[in-house]
Amino acid sequence: MRLLVVEDDDRLSHLLRRGLKAQGYAVDDAATVEDARWMAIENDYDGLVLDVGLPDGDGFGLCADLRTAGRWVPILMLTARITVDDRVRGLDVGADDYLIKPFAFAELSARVRALVRRGGHERPTVLRVGSLELDPARHAATLAGRPLELSAREFALLELFVRRVDDVLTRTEIIGHVWDWAYDGTSNIVDVYVRLLRQHLVGPPNTPHIETVRGVGYRLRVA
Repeated sequence: MRLLVVEDDDRLSHLLRRGLKAQGYAVDDAATVEDARWMAIENDYDGLVLDVGLPDGDGFGLCADLRTAGRWVPILMLTARITVDDRVRGLDVGADDYLIKPFAFAELSARVRALVRRGGHERPTVLRVGSLELDPARHAATLAGRPLELSAREFALLELFVRRVDDVLTRTEIIGHVWDWAYDGTSNIVDVYVRLLRQHLVGPPNTPHIETVRGVGYRLRVA
């Protein structure tokens, strides 16, 4: 298994290379966006460990460039930025997972193993369910070609349903993904937003609909 570590901190890069090599990986390294882009396009890696902050750009742009170029190597993004928006941005541009600095090497190693097992299969950046299309990176949604005007929370909830189509989601799961576990607002907030989404999801026969699973939660289904 061959990995590419993209990190401009010499000490951290050395530690990562040494630790991953000790676990049997072949490891290449790069310290700039330019070098990493060339290496990732020219070589077939099994995984890429990518720092967000690089001297000639950032990991977000590099990740987006690789996906645009059709390179679907699994990417673990490293970031010192702790805001949800930064983590969401990384996932939206095509990263598979993220790890916040500082981190334990054992956790990084476990996440790399999980990504390598997953493999480099194409993962579309535009999500489609029936006549509904979501583009998380552009924060845009259309239903049968008609743009949907969604608030940030509505979009986040709809994206969760689309990514988990046919799965029953409990209210607790939904709050944990769309708000956060520390949410202390009204108890019926999920029901309120589901009702708002249902008003948007009116269209042709193959329009997805949100189904109530009594006593459990909700799920998105197509006809």
